Amino acid sequence: MANINNSPITQVSQNGPTHTNLQPQLLTRLFLDLRGRRFEVDRETIMNLPESVLLCLFPNGLVLSRQSVALSDGGGDDDDEEVYGVDFDPDCFQYVLTFFRNASDAFYGTPTSPGLLSAQQHLLDSPAPDYPATSQNPLLSKQAIIVLREELEYFSIPPKDGNPTTDQNGIANDRLLGIKRRSGDYLMDKRNIFTALQRNVNKENNVAEQHLIDMLCMSGFDREDEWGFRALEPSRCCISSIALVLLKTGIQHHPNGEKPVEVDYPQMATAQKLLLFWRKPARKCWWDGLDVELPVVGEEPALTIKLWARRVWTLELSLVSVLIRYCFHTSSTLYIGVMLQVTPHRLSCSSH
Repeated sequence: MANINNSPITQVSQNGPTHTNLQPQLLTRLFLDLRGRRFEVDRETIMNLPESVLLCLFPNGLVLSRQSVALSDGGGDDDDEEVYGVDFDPDCFQYVLTFFRNASDAFYGTPTSPGLLSAQQHLLDSPAPDYPATSQNPLLSKQAIIVLREELEYFSIPPKDGNPTTDQNGIANDRLLGIKRRSGDYLMDKRNIFTALQRNVNKENNVAEQHLIDMLCMSGFDREDEWGFRALEPSRCCISSIALVLLKTGIQHHPNGEKPVEVDYPQMATAQKLLLFWRKPARKCWWDGLDVELPVVGEEPALTIKLWARRVWTLELSLVSVLIRYCFHTSSTLYIGVMLQVTPHRLSCSSH
């Protein structure tokens, strides 16, 4: 069992005294306010989300107890709603929730239709003789999703004609602000996932990064894929993007069940490499500089600028399942987390 002190959700000390008589009611759902947009999400859904997304939603940790509500608003009425204010794009959150819900329904089934898991149950009951560990393979019993996120900060360097500038306090004038906005619009239109990384691979002749692109494209992505969600952050020269794809495990389901489910074991072996990112999400950061021709916008003329982008990628594998939860007490608050193999390195690799 993993050391729960390393959980990215709990991150608290267990040195305080245990009060067995203080067992506040666990919240079954959370009310979240994402930049003015309200979400009601049940606890199991929250716990199924990717770790890197949870760290963005709850950078200070997540408390899921009724007592925490009582402490914060002065009352313990079960009808009270504790609304968590979260600085995260609501459309991005909706995109993640919808993708995970659809993936879960397709794999595990719904009350009205069976899922893929029921059709491949025999792979768990009767493992292939050449692969004795098949029954222990989580890719057979859980829906795997590749999570790829990008945080892009951009910096515009205008021509040296003296017009776009800052005042003595470092505040940009309208001309410089206009260039920043146009630069953001330019980058927003560049939705292809792998173009910037491939450009960096070609520049640096980085074989390892080329292998990463190849592996991702063998496991679910396509080289021409675009980001599933991409948006400018408010009041910042920053663009956040995320792409989610189902992991290609090599498990082949035939239409209408005309043939039993089969396994392409070479493809399964490739998919199992992505399990490394389930135990330890990885980050990559690099700088990307281009000379960009900004088109005419209204009264703003066409302009050639130097545009620098600092890109941070986070790659993670999520396994959607019925999670095993644990709980423990401190002196006053009940914390809840997920039983995952988490290391300090994994936490540092996932946080921004």
